[in-house]
Amino acid sequence: MRLSQRARRVQPFYVMELAKVAARVAAAQGPAGRPMIYLNIGEPDFTAPPLVQAAAGQAIREGRSQYTQATGLPALREAISGWYATRFGLSVDPERIVVTAGASAALQLACLALIDAGDEVLMPDPSYPCNRQFVQAAEGRPVLLPSTPAERFQLSAERVRQAWGPATRGVLLASPSNPTGTSIERGELEGIARHVRERGGVMLVDEIYLGLSHEEAFGHSALGLPDGLGEDVISINSFSKYFNMTGWRLGWLVLPPALVPAVERLAQNLFICASTIAQHAALACFHPDSLAVYEARRAEFRARRDWFIPQLDRLGLDVPVRPDGAFYAWVDVGRWCDRWGIPLRTDDPEAGGSWALARALMERCQIAATPGRDFGEAEPWRYLRLSTASSMAQLQEAVARLEEAR
Repeated sequence: MRLSQRARRVQPFYVMELAKVAARVAAAQGPAGRPMIYLNIGEPDFTAPPLVQAAAGQAIREGRSQYTQATGLPALREAISGWYATRFGLSVDPERIVVTAGASAALQLACLALIDAGDEVLMPDPSYPCNRQFVQAAEGRPVLLPSTPAERFQLSAERVRQAWGPATRGVLLASPSNPTGTSIERGELEGIARHVRERGGVMLVDEIYLGLSHEEAFGHSALGLPDGLGEDVISINSFSKYFNMTGWRLGWLVLPPALVPAVERLAQNLFICASTIAQHAALACFHPDSLAVYEARRAEFRARRDWFIPQLDRLGLDVPVRPDGAFYAWVDVGRWCDRWGIPLRTDDPEAGGSWALARALMERCQIAATPGRDFGEAEPWRYLRLSTASSMAQLQEAVARLEEAR
């Protein structure tokens, strides 16, 4: 059967491929072996809090499972608007909010609404790999711009200006970012937004980790940019990370008002609506008791970061930029590759660098990590992503095993 060019362009999601390898290595250890510590997948170890689970059960018992509007339950859009007001001091009209089947659906809808064949979208390298695939699925071309530790592994306004060309449609950013856990400095974000406006482009900002910002300097939504710049932003968000509802597949978009009808039409045809049960459950996310749980969990994620990152640096797994949000560490593996006799760069991407080190960590330490190959083309062999979404006990055991192995 002949595959479409679109399907053939999609690369494997290597974090999932490595997860399969980790499962095989763990099985080979047998029941007497040490259990695998999974620091490879960015999924909170917390699940939805009690009120959210209870709301889902109540919706099922009461038979509230019919289709909703394609834009989502009006009450949920109101609740999300209220969260922006109380958490970020922003007034976001509920009519600008479209509830989606996860952030993935949000990104797909935004890309299909805004990108035509041949349009180029500027993105930082490294960045989340699936974001590139959404651009390509809309027949656009992601343009990866290598970013450095000095730039916090993010795009700068100057880099955007230099890279903007005749085919450029806009930018797709993430703040905080997966895989680096770093955010864009406010001044740079404003500079990018001004340039995009001047060029008549579009600015998509993935903010799914915004609720898990740990530093006051960075914990602000692009929707709050001055001079009306925030009203031009397309913000993508999710109930998966801060709200701990990964498998519920629920997210949202905040759109300029003029874009809502087009996205609604696309949503009607492609998705009908997001999960009705998940939407009813998500209403309970904004109850004061649930928000208190989420804030306590955010403090726990910060405590894990504050303990784990210095331990990695001490062990020679250097973290060039301290993450200010999310739950990731973007680690330079140069010293460990040298220590273990692994070539940092080879013609075969699986024979050296972070890929080979990730495999060695699974076999020697029973620690699963994600090599940089997923996240871009700018020295992917040099970097490894570790997740701090696991419990403190798991992180402490991982450090003990690394200490023993080095």
